[in-house]
Amino acid sequence: MLLSMTGFGRERAEFDEREVLVEIRSVNHRFYEFGARTPRAYGYLDDKLKTLLGGKISRGKVEVSVYIYNKEGVNADISVNKELAHGYIDALRSAADELAVEDDLKLSDIMRLPDLFTVVKTQENEEQVWEQVRTAAETALGRFIEMRRTEGVKMHDDIASRLDTIEKSIGVIEERSPKVTEAYRERLAAKIAEVVGDRNIDDSRVLTEAAIFSEKTAVDEETVRLRSHVAQFRTLIESGEPVGRKLDFLVQEMNREINTTGSKCSDLEMTRTVVDMKSELEKIREQIQNVE
Repeated sequence: MLLSMTGFGRERAEFDEREVLVEIRSVNHRFYEFGARTPRAYGYLDDKLKTLLGGKISRGKVEVSVYIYNKEGVNADISVNKELAHGYIDALRSAADELAVEDDLKLSDIMRLPDLFTVVKTQENEEQVWEQVRTAAETALGRFIEMRRTEGVKMHDDIASRLDTIEKSIGVIEERSPKVTEAYRERLAAKIAEVVGDRNIDDSRVLTEAAIFSEKTAVDEETVRLRSHVAQFRTLIESGEPVGRKLDFLVQEMNREINTTGSKCSDLEMTRTVVDMKSELEKIREQIQNVE
């Protein structure tokens, strides 16, 4: 089944230390192009994410956005400056004695004193951060691929329907082509009879002219190749593998055969059929621009 190159996946995951949000989005691109937007302190995640996604995506311009929200106080060591606290207490009690006021110091009073606490941010465990980001990224990637698959089903059905239409048109041309040659032979014979009157008509000359016309307008080779391309197209869209580039090549080959067929047509009905095929093929071309 086909996969679209357009997709989006998002996952928010909460852990003891932090909350992680990962978003994956992609648009059409001829090749696989990866881009990451991660917080400045987490640049080491870029290559890991590229490797993770590279195993699942073969075409498309992909951008991964990572947001990390560390919970307050989790990645920090907090210590009390005990010497400073003792200095505050001694000074306050000395003042209380001198001023003859009640000594009612409590811990809550001391906690409000300036510079009493020292906060040092601890070094984060990069492997732990990556495991948490990877967990969120894998879920987002699953949703991203599912969206691509859903869009791919729609493209598959549309392309399959248009291939059926093209195949029917090939049948019309194959059926019509011999009739056009026979009609030409009859018109030629009638024209010659009109010119020569009662004199004998050279049947061999008529047959020779008809054969030359048939050779110039024969589209057997083109229709055989077109049927082969249509069959190969169907095989590829059912394969379940990344086939966008192969389909693009096939469309070019089909377009070449249809154009050649059109250049050989001398019949209005066949010409209209060729125009219809070109229209269907163009719509297929538009679809496969978004196929992985």
